[in-house]
Amino acid sequence: TCTPQLKVHLHAALNVGCSEEEIKEVIIQMSVYAGFPAALNGMFAFKEVLSER
Repeated sequence: TCTPQLKVHLHAALNVGCSEEEIKEVIIQMSVYAGFPAALNGMFAFKEVLSER
């Protein structure tokens, strides 16, 4: 599973100034390329990252 790595990158993106909305948009766009289940997993990982912060 790539969730631990994804969460590290999500934290890093927030640390360098990406907004929550920008990250959500990237995850939504990802569904076209990686598939809806992968995008849904990405959104769940992002939700966990936000709750950790």
